[in-house]
Amino acid sequence: MKIYTKSGDKGTTSLIYGSRVAKNDAKVEAYGTCDEANSAIGLAFSYLKNEFFTGKESIEHVYHKIQTQLFHVGAELATPEGKEVKWKITAEDIREMEAQIDEWDSSLPQLTTFILPGGHPAGAAFHLARTVVRRAERSAVALGDSVNPLVLSYLNRLSDLLFVTARYVNLKLGVEEKNLHQE
Repeated sequence: MKIYTKSGDKGTTSLIYGSRVAKNDAKVEAYGTCDEANSAIGLAFSYLKNEFFTGKESIEHVYHKIQTQLFHVGAELATPEGKEVKWKITAEDIREMEAQIDEWDSSLPQLTTFILPGGHPAGAAFHLARTVVRRAERSAVALGDSVNPLVLSYLNRLSDLLFVTARYVNLKLGVEEKNLHQE
């Protein structure tokens, strides 16, 4: 099978079930931004490749599942209204993220002010992924009532998890966070 199909050469692409839409369609923007977030998470992991710390395996396990779920979110967003979605985000997926947020956050210094995104390259990349997920969330909201409300909750919670992960990675790798007023 060839990678290129040429079917999108005139500015259209297929949704699930084959209906064609413009590449700047709101659905394409929403699921494309989820794909971008998934890639940003992959980038964050590339910075952890040669790092060793207690808890790294847990992060890898959690985000392998998250990256798979982001494909499911994208599939939900790419499915035309009225058609069946094969994989759906569930309330349990969100509860699992909340439990992970609570676990990692409990080991972090309490926030007293805003922190600047950055730190270790992996931490900075998790912060970047967080901002891409926020954009995906805004794109999904723009689709209106046709979006599964659990998708919106999932994206909202994922951005929280990415924030905590960035802080957790920075802590584990001994990189101090800078706050808004620190020089």
